[in-house]
Amino acid sequence: MVLLIGPFGSQSAVAQTKPAAAPPQAAPVQVPFVGCASDGQVGPLKAPTGPGRAFAIPRAFVQRLAYYKAEYGIGVLAPRGWHFFSTYGSDGSNLFVSPDPINPKAPFTTDWKGLSGEAIGVSVSLGGTSGRFQVAQIIMRVFPAYAAFARNVIAEGVEPASSFPSGPYPNDKLTYRGKNIVEFETPANAEGLGTNSRLQSGAGPIDGVAIVSGADTDLTQLSARLKDNDRDLTQTIVSQVELEASASQTQ
Repeated sequence: MVLLIGPFGSQSAVAQTKPAAAPPQAAPVQVPFVGCASDGQVGPLKAPTGPGRAFAIPRAFVQRLAYYKAEYGIGVLAPRGWHFFSTYGSDGSNLFVSPDPINPKAPFTTDWKGLSGEAIGVSVSLGGTSGRFQVAQIIMRVFPAYAAFARNVIAEGVEPASSFPSGPYPNDKLTYRGKNIVEFETPANAEGLGTNSRLQSGAGPIDGVAIVSGADTDLTQLSARLKDNDRDLTQTIVSQVELEASASQTQ
C-alpha cells in the first residue's frame, strides 16, 4: 500500500498508483454490432444499425462478445445476448448493458438507485455543460493534474464544496496509465469509483476506467461488474473503451 496525497492535500491509501504497461494487442477480429435504443432530452431515439465491428481482441473471446452502441456516446464490448438502454442529455450520455431487462423509464425516476448484479455502464460527461459537476467530482478523486478545472467548478457555488471530496476512495485499487487515464477496481460491498456511476454496491467487485480528454475536459467512465466466469473479459472491455475514447478526440 502507498499513501497518495490528493490535489488539495488529503491522504488516502491506494493499492497501486504506478503507471502500468498496456496489454499486448491481438489481431483484429469481427464481433456483432448491437444498436441500442435511447431516450433523453429531445425524446426517444431508435437504435442505430450497422455492420459488425473489428477489434483487436483475443480470438477466444469472439463468440462471447458483442459491440453495443447507442446514437450518442461511445460503444462498449459486453457479453452477447444482454439487454441494454441508453440515456442522453445536455450533460452527456449513458449506456447500460445487463443480462437482466432494463426498465427504460427507471433511469428518469428520482428513486432509481441504479443497476445491481451483473452490469456494464459507460458514460460520457461533458465538461462544457452541466456534465462538468460529475467531471469535477471524479477529478477531485483521482486526477490532480486537472485540479484547476475542478476548483473553477466548485467556485461557481452551484453545488456545495462538500459534494467534491478530495482524494481516492480508500478501498479502490488504482492503476494509472497516464495523467488522464486511471483503471480501477472497487471491491465488493464498498463505495468507490465503480459506484460513482449507475452501478450499485453489491456482492461482486466493479472494474473500470476513467478518462479525462478533450478541450472541454470531458470524462468517459466505464464501470463493469461481471461474474467470475466472465471476468477474463474485463481487460478487453476496458481497453476497447480506452481506445475509443482516445479516437473520439482525434476525429
